[in-house]
Amino acid sequence: MPTRHAFTTAPLLVLLLLAVVIAGCGGSSSGNGVADKTPAEILAATKGATDAATSVHVAGSIVSEKSPITLDMNLLAGKGGSGKLSENGLAFELIQVGGTVYIKGSPAFYKHIGGTAAAQLLQGKWLKAPSSDASFASLSQLTDLRQLVDQTLTNHGSLKKAGTTTVDGQKVVGITDTTKGGTLYIATTGKPYPIEISKGGAGGGKITFDRWNSTVTLAVPANAIDVAQLQSSRK
Repeated sequence: MPTRHAFTTAPLLVLLLLAVVIAGCGGSSSGNGVADKTPAEILAATKGATDAATSVHVAGSIVSEKSPITLDMNLLAGKGGSGKLSENGLAFELIQVGGTVYIKGSPAFYKHIGGTAAAQLLQGKWLKAPSSDASFASLSQLTDLRQLVDQTLTNHGSLKKAGTTTVDGQKVVGITDTTKGGTLYIATTGKPYPIEISKGGAGGGKITFDRWNSTVTLAVPANAIDVAQLQSSRK
């Protein structure tokens, strides 16, 4: 299982030992008052804002158990999401929509999970399975905007305000997890969306959220191979 980091999404990865640090961006020109609140009050305001959001883009990289991990995901609240992930060079595309998870892996990914024959058979092809499938359920959680944010905001130790600063031109207030390390930056103008979570050191990294409430289209891949049928054909 991946090492838990400050504000990480712990339920991840049975398939790839993926751990995600989450963040976001947004805001307008008016102060929203969160800079004057306690850490607990700031997180409550952030949860309220993100729970009301319709979509967001998540991107960045971290190191988990000495493995470099990157992700680039678009999430649509209540619908699912799509994007790309990789761990130690094992890359795959992920789409979750309509209660079904779709995955298209790189040749290295398919070879890693199924050997050379599987890599040849599945090259360029999508796999699909119900979101409830044990092998895919943890992946589908990556595409649930509200669940991902809620888990991120509650998975922390002792908190301390780190003062105000600017991240990518956005005014923010920082909250540092003094127990596990890592700092969450939240917008102090407009909606109090998360802007970024960063952590230094060998097990650190940075992931950001942006494009809150933008249009996200989820397309169902054509001719996806049903995992259940694939497993049956091997028996």
